[in-house]
Amino acid sequence: MFLVKKQSNFLSDLNPDQRQAVEATEGPVLILAGAGSGKTRVLTYRIAHILDQQKAAPWEILAMTFTNKAASEMKERVKVLVGSDKNVWLGTFHSVFAKILRWDVSNIGYSSEFVIYDADDQERLVKYILADMGINPKEYAPKSIRNIISRQKNSLVSPESYASSVNSPFEKVVAQIYPLYQDRLRDNMAFDFDDLIAMPIRLFSECPDILKKYQARFRYILVDEYQDTNKAQYMLLHHLAKDSRNLCVVGDDDQSIYRWRGADLRNIIEFEKDFPNYHLFRLEQNYRSTQTILQAANSVIENNKDRKGKTLWSDREKGDPVELMEVVDEREEAQKVVESIKEEVFKGKRSFHEFAVLYRTNAQSRSLEDGLRRSGMSYTIVGGVRFYERKEIKDVLAYLKLICNPRDSLSLKRIINFPLRGIGESTLRRIEAWALNNGLDLFRAIGEVEAIPDIPSRIKKSVVAFHVMMQKYIALKDKITPNELVRTVVDETGLLTMYKGDTSVEGQGRAENIREFLSAVGEYVDSSESPSLSGFLEEVSLVTDIDSWNDKSNAITLMTLHCAKGLEFPVVFITGLEEGLFPVPRSLDEPEALEEERRLFYVGLTRAKDKIYLSWAERRRLFSDMNFRIPSRFLDEIDPDVVRKTKPARQQVRFERSRFHKRITEQFDTHPEYESFSQEDTCFQQGTRVRHEMFGNGTIVNMEGTGAKKKVVVQFENGVKKKFLLQYARFDSL
Repeated sequence: MFLVKKQSNFLSDLNPDQRQAVEATEGPVLILAGAGSGKTRVLTYRIAHILDQQKAAPWEILAMTFTNKAASEMKERVKVLVGSDKNVWLGTFHSVFAKILRWDVSNIGYSSEFVIYDADDQERLVKYILADMGINPKEYAPKSIRNIISRQKNSLVSPESYASSVNSPFEKVVAQIYPLYQDRLRDNMAFDFDDLIAMPIRLFSECPDILKKYQARFRYILVDEYQDTNKAQYMLLHHLAKDSRNLCVVGDDDQSIYRWRGADLRNIIEFEKDFPNYHLFRLEQNYRSTQTILQAANSVIENNKDRKGKTLWSDREKGDPVELMEVVDEREEAQKVVESIKEEVFKGKRSFHEFAVLYRTNAQSRSLEDGLRRSGMSYTIVGGVRFYERKEIKDVLAYLKLICNPRDSLSLKRIINFPLRGIGESTLRRIEAWALNNGLDLFRAIGEVEAIPDIPSRIKKSVVAFHVMMQKYIALKDKITPNELVRTVVDETGLLTMYKGDTSVEGQGRAENIREFLSAVGEYVDSSESPSLSGFLEEVSLVTDIDSWNDKSNAITLMTLHCAKGLEFPVVFITGLEEGLFPVPRSLDEPEALEEERRLFYVGLTRAKDKIYLSWAERRRLFSDMNFRIPSRFLDEIDPDVVRKTKPARQQVRFERSRFHKRITEQFDTHPEYESFSQEDTCFQQGTRVRHEMFGNGTIVNMEGTGAKKKVVVQFENGVKKKFLLQYARFDSL
């Protein structure tokens, strides 16, 4: 028996609905788990129950979720129940399939020593390709290109298929870059995040024996947050569960908020089509929120049509009403938030860490930060520059990536002259050209720099010294611990010394960040059974904002609604509830997008345990422009019986929603729609296909400015190229 607890005590921890979902171990199972209904408990108890019933060994269970934070929580709970989490395959989609690729990707011609490129690495790679093609990155934004390529990969669209379907000039450029991007990844022995899902599909398709190995191994598969799966993840699950059919997916169609990232709501809505004779369980008892908060959330989400339907309930007290604050502007909004927090702290004896302030876009945080700073309240922002994306940390990581994988030319280019060694761009171009002509990768070429003409001897000496140093680290990689190796690299390269010598606040901050990085490596070594440099780099590459968020610090948390998914706080503020801001403009005329916006509001409401505050402003300044606003339609959908309104200091000017619908749609199509750890481009972006009444169909090829001054350049199919002021452009996206 694997369990520490006896069976009788074990299942008694669950409510009747949870227990039924846990005990139905055989065949396909869909668990519709409402917010705060204990889905993590059900997943972990299900694992424990399978082990307790001797239905499988630990290594025959595969459990996957979407964040490292959620995976860590599951591991801890399994450890408490079973006594150990060893041998259970439990992690994020990307970490699980990265492990499978490490073991078996050589069967399709790739090296198991691959490195993983993050978003910044991918954009830099696109920039290099654009430069080689003689294209100005200001005309074709690398971020937009990377996003398009990512969407194609998530939809399993090959470079060839994409090229056959494009029409606009921008898409044609992307179609040229896509295969080159894939080639460069392979040359650099690297995968991006999307490859970690797409490559296992290719592996299983080309090597049926390997697929059968994993089908036989994973007798039970459990998936959390199933509503967030995309086409590629869906296909992987179907590959692995085809024989056993023991696939248990847990999700909430009412919390599907990542359509723009490729998530397909149909995966959960149409589960029965893929798995007939499935078992369906609904978890509707909420253990988090008061009944008032749930009543508000239920009354909003029932307006969505594309859902399976459930009603959350709680046996907690009714609780305080939902506070709706109508304010004059964003400054008063921040003031009201501060005053409400002060009141909660003094009357309710709360601490700062019990509060979260949520907003639709990061641009809204400025006024809130100003208000909190003026009041002397401590706060933390989730969604700013992540620790592992800071320049000084990326520099150290580039050294480590090159040590782990000498073919990683992207990392090599980043560090060959940092700290400064006198190896300039012209020298690097000569070495690259020589490498290309001689069929060598860039690292091997710098090792043969003496044979390359037109490079001064003093520079050759620096190149050789760099190569010798890196070769030494490569040789040490498997002989000393990652902890020792990283400290040696930081000391010998002078990275830490350089920042220590910089007495500015920024320089000292960077030195402190490098010290913190060394601590992170030490923690990895202490917690890992078999620590390795590649293992550490893989762990770091899959970190998200939420994983690094410290919920133990006594500070108010500020974050976008997308970042808040999966979290909970005693008191929650949702700010900026205005038409054209939340919901965003593009959704106002697109039913599917509007339903997703409503789900996002539902997610925000259900983060609150005890109390929730909502606010909207009569006018708001965004990107230097002040505009009059009308309240979000979502506010009208809340059951009025649970709402208490607070009006601004002076009388507001009232507006008719229908009168201002079109005007607001035009005015606010310019702000970023998603500003979280994953971003969606605005409705109109570089590469967007548009239609104009006079000029016909075309493609946006350039954008400049912000807010009301934002301009776009459109290349029309009739050959005409025009510049428009976006808010007066009068065209639609295709």
